[in-house]
Amino acid sequence: MHPHFETYLQTQTTLTANEISQVSSMASFRILKRNESVLFAGDICKHKTFVISGLLRNYSTSVDGSEHILRFSPENSWTLDVESYDKQAPSVINISAIEPSQVLMWNKTDFQNLLVNVPALKQLAEQLIANNTHYSSQRMLTTLSASPEEKYEDFTRRFPNLLARLPLRMIAAYLGISLKTLTRIRHAQLTR
Repeated sequence: MHPHFETYLQTQTTLTANEISQVSSMASFRILKRNESVLFAGDICKHKTFVISGLLRNYSTSVDGSEHILRFSPENSWTLDVESYDKQAPSVINISAIEPSQVLMWNKTDFQNLLVNVPALKQLAEQLIANNTHYSSQRMLTTLSASPEEKYEDFTRRFPNLLARLPLRMIAAYLGISLKTLTRIRHAQLTR
């Protein structure tokens, strides 16, 4: 059992000590090096992943080699390619570590069994799905309607703790703007 994950479950759920032990015992612990992947585009997503420490990103790569970052997953967050996991179809995204990371991973069969046998875990999963749906809708709205400046301001408001941990090119890839535009925005903010 990993103490960090145990603390997370104690603060986020009503799981008993035995249930926490049951959930933890089904997980595989993995240490990731910087740039190491847990999922490659074309592979089937077979695991739900919880980030104990470090920072992961979900992204796709265009034909021209440019990255499009869908999400960042810092400590105490879950990540996977939902569509690939649910349909057991090839993924269109990659998931890799931006910095050295420690993760817990559950295969689909084990996690499904846990959801059936541990009602409080199912409740947490449903809440995470609802939060993710809300966040995705907000992100899509911002992506479609906000100016580059507004996108960056929204990012700094939502993720202030990630600013120092991410290279500017990744922030730009997440916002869907060029690195040049992001640099201009940041420079303008510094001169205000």
